Amino acid sequence: MTAPLPPRLAPTRPAPAAAGAQAVQRALSLLSLVGRGGPDGLGLGYLTAASGLSRPTVRRLLLALAQARLVEQDAASRRYHLGPEAYFLAGFATPRHGLLTHAADSLRRLAAETGDTALLSVQQDDHVICLHREEGSFPIRTHALKAGDRNPIGVGAGSLAILAALPEAESRALRARIAPLLRDIPPPEVLAADEAEARRTGHALNPGRVVPGSWGIGVALRWSDGRPAGALSIAAIEDRMTPDRQPQLVALLRREATLVETRLAQLAAAPPQPRKD
Repeated sequence: MTAPLPPRLAPTRPAPAAAGAQAVQRALSLLSLVGRGGPDGLGLGYLTAASGLSRPTVRRLLLALAQARLVEQDAASRRYHLGPEAYFLAGFATPRHGLLTHAADSLRRLAAETGDTALLSVQQDDHVICLHREEGSFPIRTHALKAGDRNPIGVGAGSLAILAALPEAESRALRARIAPLLRDIPPPEVLAADEAEARRTGHALNPGRVVPGSWGIGVALRWSDGRPAGALSIAAIEDRMTPDRQPQLVALLRREATLVETRLAQLAAAPPQPRKD
């Protein structure tokens, strides 16, 4: 089943660029869209609407990506999926950039200890992508954010934590760029206030800004130079995010964030491997 376009959010369109760079940017944007299609894949119509490009342009770029084996089209369904070359490239990048590799244990602990949903998110340009969702044991869950979902930065607890971890001048520029995408989810002035509060407290709170009754708390994960690498967050229904419980959840998030950041620092400090040639 084709995933619906994100509600009330504008389609992703590549930023203006020179002709050659623009073609590459458009192709990579399509590749990213295809990757979020999951096992069902995505059809040409959806990819055209989500990318904001013309149907002939999307078809031409998909053909080029297919020739590079980065995407492939299912002969029966005619839907597009990631190709074998994308799989190989992801495998090569995992040891260095596979944040999930370093955060997987933390996500499992957070879900087990809280009973709620633990999430890992990373920034992609002006957006944030949910990399992984780990379910807890509590039977009533919020499904406002799923693995593969992509929202403008600041929308959701983990995304807001990443925004607040950026230098203030950079975050202001980001908020200005994404304002047309928000469509008041949340209103720009509310997002600015939420970011300021996240900077003050060191954690981000989403009190049902995106989906009423769906709350979240997030903390940023930082590289050794202070830049955000991503964010850990916990999502739950409003009744499980009471003021008395929030400090407990923040403490657990900070504990796990410290562990993940230690692994990232060790990765950055690792000596280069000797060349085989």
